[in-house]
Amino acid sequence: MSIVELINNINKKVEELDLVTARKLIEENIEPLKENRTKLKKNARELFEFITQAMDSGYKSPTKQELFIISAINSQATKFDLRGLKQTIKGNEHLLLNKVAREFLNSDAKVLLEGMGAITKE
Repeated sequence: MSIVELINNINKKVEELDLVTARKLIEENIEPLKENRTKLKKNARELFEFITQAMDSGYKSPTKQELFIISAINSQATKFDLRGLKQTIKGNEHLLLNKVAREFLNSDAKVLLEGMGAITKE
């Protein structure tokens, strides 16, 4: 895909509010876009700036599998299923150490995990 096609695709996706696809296109083609950022429309350029700042600060978005595990933790915490919660956490402790992943936890999960000592209060 040429840079012109890429920029047109990103601009189109941002206009359609398909920000997930636009984000993926930007992340996969960050270097060529740095040189041609002025060709992006205003909203696409803002998204590009946001993504580059996040990448520079070390932000890494959770994968689909990690989001699935977080969703399971949230669901079990809402149902107050401590046994299921402990089983889900077992083997996925690294996920709770990730500050970005903790932002996706609901309030029930945060309270239970803090009570269990799995995460610390912020």
